[in-house]
Amino acid sequence: MLGREVREVFGETSLGRNLQLFGGEPELVDPALGDTPTAKDSKKKPVKSISGKLIEIDGAAEFLARLTPDALKSADAIVLAGGKLQTEALAANPDSLVVDLTYTFDDAPDARLRAPLAEAGYESDDSGPVVIAHPAAVAIAMVLGRLHSNFPIANAMVHIFEPASERGKAGVDELQSQTLSLFSFQSMPKTVFDGQLSFALLPRLGSQAAPTLEEIEERIERHLATLLDRLGGVPMPSLRLVQAPVFHGHSFSMWVEFEDAPAVGEIEDALAGDSIDVRGADFDAPSNIGVAGQSGVTVGSITPDRNNGNAAWIWMAADNLRLMAENAAAVIRERL
Repeated sequence: MLGREVREVFGETSLGRNLQLFGGEPELVDPALGDTPTAKDSKKKPVKSISGKLIEIDGAAEFLARLTPDALKSADAIVLAGGKLQTEALAANPDSLVVDLTYTFDDAPDARLRAPLAEAGYESDDSGPVVIAHPAAVAIAMVLGRLHSNFPIANAMVHIFEPASERGKAGVDELQSQTLSLFSFQSMPKTVFDGQLSFALLPRLGSQAAPTLEEIEERIERHLATLLDRLGGVPMPSLRLVQAPVFHGHSFSMWVEFEDAPAVGEIEDALAGDSIDVRGADFDAPSNIGVAGQSGVTVGSITPDRNNGNAAWIWMAADNLRLMAENAAAVIRERL
């Protein structure tokens, strides 16, 4: 799913002109047949062996070549957006820019954490692999950074509602299957979440789920702390990650206490600008459905805290996959 989003975002810019898709296990594919031929068929008719497979993207057939060292030798940039990766293939082109959307290199000593949409002019040498920050951390940093630069923040707290798509197609498929199973009174699959997510908000997943919500929450905190430090030391908020029974898009409930509280209109004016869409009282509040396919972050339903004159509640939503892809594209445009 993330790879498809990268393809779409890159296709909207000049980066899409020379984009090649890789991944999957080797298969014998005849593009004319559109299927994997059997051994019996191959004896009757010569079949050209191609390492890869056909997939469907936006209703059209696309060939997904197998990731091999030879395939990457001429690449200027390599974007990692799949599941388990053949890291040995990356050694074939050590001079290329590696942009990691999978957190494979999150703990690598030479890796650099990046999120150009939330960094406000930060300059990085990007000498090692570039890890794109978690989309929740990026969205929070974008909003808090812009607020703090206009109205100093004293404290903040954020509830993050995580979609199933953060666990890829497997997570989306399991949520769908669970919902259908409930309506048909059948046992439901619990491989990904190790528990019932359908019609439930979960502060913790089953013991067999990996990664755990606690591990993801810690990653968001690490990434957010780095981004906020680059924005001039914006105070670190308290975070709570909740698994939501939605297919796609992050939602956030943010509480912000200012040193000197601005009016709602002043908060809206401060936030409005590049990559942040502000929905005033005359518009529908942001939702994870409404932001699907939309760039940046959408903010709305800004409400003063009735019990704290210096605080306000802010609701926000963002397309998690697109936010990752947009930051990856921005990193590559900086280098190439």
